[in-house]
Amino acid sequence: MTIATPTRDDADLIAGLGVDAVERTPAWRRLKSAAAALQTLQAKDGSIDDGAAAAPLIDDVITAIEALAPLFPHDTAYLAASVDDFRRWREEGLGVPDFLDSLVAFQPQEHRVDGIRHLVVFPMYTQNGSSDRHVEALLVEAIWPEFIARLETEYTNRLFVSLRLIDFTSGYDTNSAVLFPETVAMREVPAFTWGAIFQDREAARYRRVTRAAAEITKLDLPEAAARLLDDQELAERTFVMWDLIHDRTHMRGDLPFDPFMIKQRMPFFLYSLEELRCDLTAFRESVALQARLSLRQAKEPDLDAAERAMLEHAELVQYAVIFDRIFRFAITGSRVRNYDGLGGQLLFAWLHQRRVLHWTDTSLAFDWAEVPAAVVALADAIDELYWRSIDRPKTAHWLAAYDLVRSVVTPHPASVWARGLPDDVLAGLPKGYTDAVLDDEFPLSMFFEALEKKMRPVIASTEGIRATD
Repeated sequence: MTIATPTRDDADLIAGLGVDAVERTPAWRRLKSAAAALQTLQAKDGSIDDGAAAAPLIDDVITAIEALAPLFPHDTAYLAASVDDFRRWREEGLGVPDFLDSLVAFQPQEHRVDGIRHLVVFPMYTQNGSSDRHVEALLVEAIWPEFIARLETEYTNRLFVSLRLIDFTSGYDTNSAVLFPETVAMREVPAFTWGAIFQDREAARYRRVTRAAAEITKLDLPEAAARLLDDQELAERTFVMWDLIHDRTHMRGDLPFDPFMIKQRMPFFLYSLEELRCDLTAFRESVALQARLSLRQAKEPDLDAAERAMLEHAELVQYAVIFDRIFRFAITGSRVRNYDGLGGQLLFAWLHQRRVLHWTDTSLAFDWAEVPAAVVALADAIDELYWRSIDRPKTAHWLAAYDLVRSVVTPHPASVWARGLPDDVLAGLPKGYTDAVLDDEFPLSMFFEALEKKMRPVIASTEGIRATD
């Protein structure tokens, strides 16, 4: 198909203002409004019964995409396919939507250029947001500074896309900070070629939560860590570096199982260890990169701009991992199989028990010179668990993983796992093992119970947060 000529009300933008002002155009406002209205008509699976009400709204979506498409020449094939998918959905009766063709045409990983924008429109659900597959519209912008482009040649991850949220419909007025192709409504699952994370949202909520938690715990932040809280762009770049290394780690290392555990039902603490393994790998690599570049700088004080940025951000990633895990992950979300929460609890307890983190006289403090080695030691313990489990049956690996976690974080007093699973469960199917895990198998410590009560309003305030908030 051919993209239609832009409507008159957007002509001035396309001729003058350009893509950087797309969020202020009538066409974008029309698209957002139509998507929001369609959401009210859609069932959970994305289908619509009231075709008469939906038809003019879909016309508005199509007209808006066609008007805006010239601003996104790098996405011409995708936007044309999107219009075709919307038309076909309407013509076929608005059943469960199928946007496979436009999803396959959308290839943002091919345009990792700092500041480049994309218009994204799909029927989809949003992770940590809405579980309903509704039409969502996004304006996003790539975050890809030169030092990250250089770093990616060492930490190769061709599927990784780093984005900034410019504007969005209600599915992203939530805690969701990712855009994953598997969330899109489609007739079959293709080979996925990208996955995107909104580092601006991660950075913004990190800054708000960490600042509040540091004040509550009377933590004296190191100078570099304090700069993260004062500089949104610095924090965004730090999270890009963290996530670049984290994301690739899911597919690397001595792995006893499918790292994403797709279509497998496992005790939630295994997800805790996998996510923590990836974060601690980012921490470990940042420690090594900081040491290597610092040594070079001491011998040859002429690092280029990208290398100086790598050195700066390598230190910042370490603070980001520790504080995001401890201050936000540990106390965010429900206590029902909260695997990210458990990962934060585990890191805090590990550092406390090795006496490099101190909660004394109602003040939090770190022995920063000793922290890197302690964190790397936890990474080593998880890596050792994985390596040994290559030779173990699945349930034996589960038991060993539980032993590692319980050696650091205290289980619930009523835990069947802590007392020892009965022989009928041990001799039975893996399902019995999983069913025996309590929803809150590892409750919050007294420290975190008190911190969560004080931090609850701050955590809640980060829902739908933007970089400008």
